Amino acid sequence: MAKTIVSFGVIGCGLMGKEFASAAARWCHLTGVDFEPRIVAVCDANPAATQWFEENVPSVERAYTDYKELLADPAVEAIYCAVPHNLHERIYIDIIRAGKHLLGEKPFGIDRRANEAIMAAIRENPQVVVRSSSEFPFFPGAQQIVQWVNEGKFGRIIEVEAGFWHSSDLDPTKPINWKRRIATNGEYGCMGDLGLHVLHLPMRFGWKPNSVRALLSKIVDERPDGKGGMAPCETWDNAILACDVKTDDQRFPMVLSTKRIAPGHANTWFIRIQGTEMSAEFTTKNPKQVASLPYTPGGRQAWHVVDAPYKSTYDTITGGIFEFGFSDSILQMWAAFCDEVAHGRAGMRQPFACALPEEAAGSHRLFTAALESHKTGGTALVDWGDGA
Repeated sequence: MAKTIVSFGVIGCGLMGKEFASAAARWCHLTGVDFEPRIVAVCDANPAATQWFEENVPSVERAYTDYKELLADPAVEAIYCAVPHNLHERIYIDIIRAGKHLLGEKPFGIDRRANEAIMAAIRENPQVVVRSSSEFPFFPGAQQIVQWVNEGKFGRIIEVEAGFWHSSDLDPTKPINWKRRIATNGEYGCMGDLGLHVLHLPMRFGWKPNSVRALLSKIVDERPDGKGGMAPCETWDNAILACDVKTDDQRFPMVLSTKRIAPGHANTWFIRIQGTEMSAEFTTKNPKQVASLPYTPGGRQAWHVVDAPYKSTYDTITGGIFEFGFSDSILQMWAAFCDEVAHGRAGMRQPFACALPEEAAGSHRLFTAALESHKTGGTALVDWGDGA
């Protein structure tokens, strides 16, 4: 099968840049796709970071320390960008204006003002495909819940809960990094860094919070600064957002949580939906299982827990009896992005697209309101403005 090659540049050659390189190297794992990413150029201000790509990714032809030189490279068609939040506005806008397709890391700007500037650049360049990284909804169990929501299986929604928890910051001896500083991570703290993962599906379902009551926590006050001293931790470790969702035909509570200090959780993403006709939940803590409770009036209320087969959005060589994991979800997310670049949204092989910039913009509206709620100690309305 002849394949459309999408030539990529990577800006920010850290952990997630390497995960993208690994996904590109595993492209043979997919079956029946007529597109393929090829990383031809990389960029990082630290030359040691690009060295790994030069040594391990044969397709890489050029390494830069100035991202503007990479953007001027005519061989680069699309960009994966993973840089601290304070750099999103400048670099993302430059990428978009250069006419390069972009898969960027959340939250698409350090604050709402920066996000609005990025959104303006997107509107000015509609030919550019711009999406945000968010891999967890590509797990088969999450996709099953997406299908049930689209089919209207839940009836009237009673309550929704979604979250992303891990515990890497429970260790107080972990050195401070840019995510602990407001100047580089932003005032959102854990919400900006983790929140779009949690909001991706609720926003896709049209569940926009009307108001929010936020409980934000700073648990570790200072960390080793790497120079023999201690540095203050300025950003929020954990956030719990109690939201009031109002749609055209119903209203229900939704609790969203982002936690960097959730003891015992390595990387737990989950969504739970309770409804009058069905309830269901999926969590990556038990990635093979989906729980559901179908209900008819007067009938028994019994949870059913079944192993979800390996059934991904894009077909693979893996048999249905095997387990789906984190690297598989990243591969599926990248397949969706490359599919959209190659064929357009309407021509994709399957309908579930990567997180949209409008969904990232929605997260900024919610997190801005959450900061106001915490400041006042009350409930804050979420400003949806023109409905973006």
